[in-house]
Amino acid sequence: MILSGEEIRSSLGKNIVIDPFDEKNLNPNSYNLTLHDEVLVYEEVVLDMRQANRFRRTRIPENGLVLSPNQLYLARTRERTETHNLVPMIEGRSSIGRLGLFVHVTAGFGDVGFKGYWTLEMFAVQPVRIYPGVPICQIFYHQIIGDYIEYRSDKYQNNRDIQPSLLYQELNPEARREDAQLRLNFGSEQ
Repeated sequence: MILSGEEIRSSLGKNIVIDPFDEKNLNPNSYNLTLHDEVLVYEEVVLDMRQANRFRRTRIPENGLVLSPNQLYLARTRERTETHNLVPMIEGRSSIGRLGLFVHVTAGFGDVGFKGYWTLEMFAVQPVRIYPGVPICQIFYHQIIGDYIEYRSDKYQNNRDIQPSLLYQELNPEARREDAQLRLNFGSEQ
């Protein structure tokens, strides 16, 4: 079963956190999440699953940024979400889809217990101009039946930024240890 908008509202602060929450983004059975003001674009010609691929960061200006076809753009939502006892999912808004913009290639399915920003895998069918703050996708919630263990991965959980693929950490355990050490060192410098 999918939660209604009223059930989403009544679950805020309990099973659902949406920060910031704006009442005008609440729909009959979903909530509109908005686009942050940056995108990442991979710099590699061939992406390698076993390596950390280089990328560049681009700010989306107030007057918009044109996305080109045949290019993957990683972005994120402005809102940080947290979900307990429910399965969160995102889908592109129909108004966005009608412009030929896909907001996720495959990763619209969330896990019970996910905490963080949603990374969007945006792909344009034809050139399209995007703007920061535009309602880009919808989050909706399914009830879950049966025993479960909440998502606790250190790979994407509690992210604070756009997340490029970290698959290489699974395929290359040494890289995972190096990344963990970099995060530890970076955290101690702040």
